[in-house]
Amino acid sequence: MSAAAKPQDKSSEIEWALKDAHIPSLMMALVHLTGSAAHLTDDMKPVYDFFGDGQGGFSPEKQQQIRDAAKAALLAHMNGKPLPPPPDLATIRRMMDFIAGAEIPERYVPFLQEELGIAVEDSRDPKWDTPKLKGAAAKMKVVIIGAGLSGLLSAIRLSQAGVPFTIVEKNADVGGTWFENAYPGCRVDNPNHMYSFSFEPNHAWPYHFSTQDVLHAYFRRIADKYNLRQHIRFETSVVEAAFDETSSQWNVRVKAKDGKEETLRANAVISAVGQLNQPKFPDIKGRDSFKGPAFHTARWRHDVDLAGKRVAVIGTGATAFQVIPEIAPKVKELLVFQRSAPWLGPTPNYHDKVADGKKWLLEHVPFYGKWYRFWLFWTLTDGILDAVAVDPSWNDTSRSVSPMNEMLRGLLIEKMREQIPGRSDLLEKVTPDYPFGAKRSVRDNGVYLAALARPNVDLITAGIEEITPGGIRTKDGKEHAVDVIVYGTGFHASDFLRTYRIVGRGGVELHERWKGDARAYLGMTVPGFPNFFTIYGPNTNIVVNGSIIFFSEASVRYIVNCLKLLAETGAATMEVKSDVHDAFNARVDEENTKMAWGVPNAKSWYKNSLGRVSQNWPFKLVDYWNATIRPDPKDFELN
Repeated sequence: MSAAAKPQDKSSEIEWALKDAHIPSLMMALVHLTGSAAHLTDDMKPVYDFFGDGQGGFSPEKQQQIRDAAKAALLAHMNGKPLPPPPDLATIRRMMDFIAGAEIPERYVPFLQEELGIAVEDSRDPKWDTPKLKGAAAKMKVVIIGAGLSGLLSAIRLSQAGVPFTIVEKNADVGGTWFENAYPGCRVDNPNHMYSFSFEPNHAWPYHFSTQDVLHAYFRRIADKYNLRQHIRFETSVVEAAFDETSSQWNVRVKAKDGKEETLRANAVISAVGQLNQPKFPDIKGRDSFKGPAFHTARWRHDVDLAGKRVAVIGTGATAFQVIPEIAPKVKELLVFQRSAPWLGPTPNYHDKVADGKKWLLEHVPFYGKWYRFWLFWTLTDGILDAVAVDPSWNDTSRSVSPMNEMLRGLLIEKMREQIPGRSDLLEKVTPDYPFGAKRSVRDNGVYLAALARPNVDLITAGIEEITPGGIRTKDGKEHAVDVIVYGTGFHASDFLRTYRIVGRGGVELHERWKGDARAYLGMTVPGFPNFFTIYGPNTNIVVNGSIIFFSEASVRYIVNCLKLLAETGAATMEVKSDVHDAFNARVDEENTKMAWGVPNAKSWYKNSLGRVSQNWPFKLVDYWNATIRPDPKDFELN
């Protein structure tokens, strides 16, 4: 039923919306509406199947029973009945286990209660409310590099703390990767009701996994709502950030679009430049000799009409995976050059719109949206991390890393087999030769394999020998004539902060210190670089568990509390101690060897040129949340 056909009377409207309810979340909302948890019985506890619909395995009769109870409670609420007192912490604790369908470990409770936003104070909200803090805040000045999601988040929190700031943004608008990546099919691979700021939910997301234009519009609205544009220097790039030991300040040299340079002075610098925005082209002989249009997915040439053309796509990672189904029906011939097949994670609703009834529930039912986000968060984060952990007794890690991982491998292959019946040749090509979790999987609702199975599409697994003026020669000696080449070959992700120089104490340049092996304490701070913080830094990426927005919110909380520590102590600078930094990175390295992406035979962009996993956070998300609540003064030199 469309939104236009929505019933006008309350009873019918509620009934119409409840047809689209996520039943486990509705059960939690019912506790808030009635003040009773009596319906949370063992026989009504959700049971989830890895490939199920997430509805808890309820029979149609049980689902209707819950909808009927919710309808009665919602009618009473909409007719003026006030909400009862909120559930006590013991009840909320019980509700958390119930909706998860499992017993959540106790150490997660404070973390998940904050994510839920019920009955706890939000530690991410700055509270610089004493005269001393207010005075210190007003005297600070921070430069934020980048106006993507992390830069905007930093600005919001600094604004709430009363700390003056300037954002330097190389692009003409906010949004970062959601401004720059505009290739066909570009969309988020995390559910949007989780891929959004915790304090800025959007009940009107049009899709479960929204497209680039929708995401960009969301961040534009955020910038406007918090009046951030007045603080942004658009079309301005950072050339160098250098620490002045005499004044204990940073000199940030910037260049405007017209080439004019200027130096900004700041007490602290927050680098929010991201990782997935510097396109990486493959080192292939003859790459510059091709006579036709050739471009990276992140710099899509919208002026190039692909209709009726012979097109080559090099790479089958996340961006190519989204591009290929979009352009396959339009081109004359599509040649897909694959070096390594991605794992396809079954996601039937990947392109689906959010039902109108669900939007209504998110907007009108108290706490329904919070519990729905909570359910998404748990089931898509640490709830599945064990499936990619290495079992020390598992002998062969070339295909899988544990019994659970091997079972998952078999199930995923069967899902692919179902999509391309009778195409054993294609199935062999698209089956990864590495464990699930060694690389980030892609969201699959069937369109990718359907595109590869088209008569005008050829998946080529022979390696590329050379790019010629007229096409591509593969290592088997075949010549492939093409009109256009599209590179879906990823980004310079491991070359952190590569777009500008950072000079710390003693004139040490950060990239020279790293020598291709970026490391930072909690992914944010480096010895010798006081008051310099980076978001989405080394070892803060995720593979199977969660949204990068979670890491950004935790990191920004930590950074703002670092500045708060400076204000409270009167110190001008804080610099992480070398032994703290080194011990942390030793723990990270050790733990990464215990995960699918860290086994010796795993090859991916998670590892840098030296073979070290410099991207991924190998621990549980709760561990990062706990580590970033506030800085420990003992970890730093305060001067």
